[in-house]
Order: sequence, then structure tokens, then C-alpha cells
Amino acid sequence: MQPPCFIAFTGVDRLDLLPGMQRLSDRYPIEWGVLVDPAQEDKALFPDAPTRAALLASRELRWAAHVCGAAARTIVADPMTAPLAPAGVQRVQVNHGFQGSDAAQVAATRAYGRRLGVRTVLQSQGDFPAEAGVDWLFDVSFGTGVRPDRWPAPPAADGPFGGYSGGIAPDTVGDILARIAAPAGALYWIDMESGVRTDGVFDLAKCEAVCRAVYG
Repeated sequence: MQPPCFIAFTGVDRLDLLPGMQRLSDRYPIEWGVLVDPAQEDKALFPDAPTRAALLASRELRWAAHVCGAAARTIVADPMTAPLAPAGVQRVQVNHGFQGSDAAQVAATRAYGRRLGVRTVLQSQGDFPAEAGVDWLFDVSFGTGVRPDRWPAPPAADGPFGGYSGGIAPDTVGDILARIAAPAGALYWIDMESGVRTDGVFDLAKCEAVCRAVYG
């Protein structure tokens, strides 16, 4: 069973997490995800702009911005005038809706990534699309921890880069990886949000438990 290239832990929202994040990143391949939606900055999971900028100033960490709400819808509608993603990220996931992406939205997301010089990610709810101009996250959970009934096979070596989310947590990751059953040489990542929070609070101990379960 091929392990993932890296693990994405999404929902970093506090500066005091940074020392522990660095220690884990020194030992394991991790991408840290920060949620971006100006309309929700009064909620947990969505750090305000100053906190977000301070987090992303830690350039030794690997970061992804998960853009939601109106900002994400602007990207797929007009990628050439959409606001730039936060500085310091290597990937931008565009969470523009729950119904998947049509050809025009895929093209717009690809154009946005090229404009910024970053990889872009869209969500899919079934087998991974063939379009390799963006990365694809298999996601039927949308941050709620719902575990899907089936897991699609990883994309072929000459296809897009694919990832998996949905109900992944320290106590489920081993079984989920066995169900994905990625063959030797397969390239993919796994992503989790609710599975690494305790009472709504981002929990680095759970992140470490996931890493140990996956990589030893």
C-alpha cells in the first residue's frame, strides 16, 4: 500500500500553533491549510487577515489557502481580476460551491493558478476528472467529517494529482488508506479538517497521531 505524498491538515487558525507545527513538519511531509473567507472571520477556522498574514509569514512551512464564499466564486467567474491569494502559499483550493465544477470553472481556476504561479485545487465528488491542469480533492464531506461510501482509485501516473478527504482522523486513517489501496508509485495526498479538532479546537496531538499512523 503506497502512503500519501503528504498529509494536509486544514483549519490552522492560531499563532500559538506555529512552534508545534514546525516540529511536526521537521519530521513528516505536511501541508498546512488556512481557510480564507472575509465574511466568516468572526468564526473559528477562519483567521482574520492579520492572523492569517502572520501565519503565512512562516515560509519554512508548506501552506495552502482554502478560499471559500464570494472570493472563491469570483475566482471561477473572472480569474484575471479576482483578488490575489495570500502571500506565502504554494496551493490555492477554490471552494466555490458544492455541485462540482463545469469546464469553464475548471479553465478559470487553472488560469488563476497560472496568474499567481501556484497550483490550484478543485473538489470532485466521484472518480477523479481527467483534467490535469488543476489538482483534484475527492470531497463529499466539505469539512463535516462525513465518510464516503466508496473511495475512487488514485489517478494514473500521467493524470492529475488527486487527494482524498472525508472522515479521516487518527482512528480511521489506517482503514481509509487500506480502502483506497493505492498501488506502488501512486501519487496522492490526504486532507482532514474536523478529524484533527477537539471540541472545535485545532489539535496538534491529533495531527501527530495521524502522521504516526501513516508514516510510523
